[in-house]
Amino acid sequence: MKISIITVCHNSESTIEATIQSVLSQDYKGIEFIIVDGRSADRTFSIIEKYRSRISKIVSEKDEGMYHAINKGISLATGEIVGILNSDDIYSDEKIISRIVKEFEIKKTDCIYGDLQYVARDNPQKIIRNWKSKPYNEKLFLKGWMPPHPTFFVKRNCYERFGIFNTSFSISADYELMLRFLYKNRISSSYLPEVLVKMSVGGISNKTFKSRIKANQEDRRAWKINGLRPNSFTLIIKPLSKLRQFINSR
Repeated sequence: MKISIITVCHNSESTIEATIQSVLSQDYKGIEFIIVDGRSADRTFSIIEKYRSRISKIVSEKDEGMYHAINKGISLATGEIVGILNSDDIYSDEKIISRIVKEFEIKKTDCIYGDLQYVARDNPQKIIRNWKSKPYNEKLFLKGWMPPHPTFFVKRNCYERFGIFNTSFSISADYELMLRFLYKNRISSSYLPEVLVKMSVGGISNKTFKSRIKANQEDRRAWKINGLRPNSFTLIIKPLSKLRQFINSR
């Protein structure tokens, strides 16, 4: 079973090498590794070039933002499964992809997700937040829940059937896509109860209070454009639920 891993980047010279090495060190051999670079102005592309012979596909051209770049990667993917690893994130160990593929083979499911650790940018061993997920049921999105998006692996045919990332969202396109896939279209899922990805703190949706407000506005629009209705408290609980992640990291 081939799995496509997509990494998009722009001016990521301080982190991209660790991300690349994290993918290349996986013990699973059937990986199609795709990197989409937004024509970086720093050393990012020269670092990527060092590994060109081991990277399946490289694109370096201007894009219209992160989600537009991810969609480019999806259009190039030929694997049965697609995963997305951000340019400042790493897999928690070298056997993650093997375990993901095995879970797909055993469970015959459409998507798999697991747990996530937010770590210090300069020290991946320093845990800032623990995002522990749970098996999916249809009431969870109504309670403000979502899977950790960097751990979300999905069959490529789900993108073909239900669409790619909506680029009208600048922050919450991942939330909208998982809401559309899991809640609206009821794709099958499996939860792998272990840390799959270590994510560096400082992501686009949680950098500032202002960006958090914008993310909440986009979350509301995600329900609306899909013809769905959240509970009155759904989008209030969603950001508050993150507080428990800090407590669990201690």
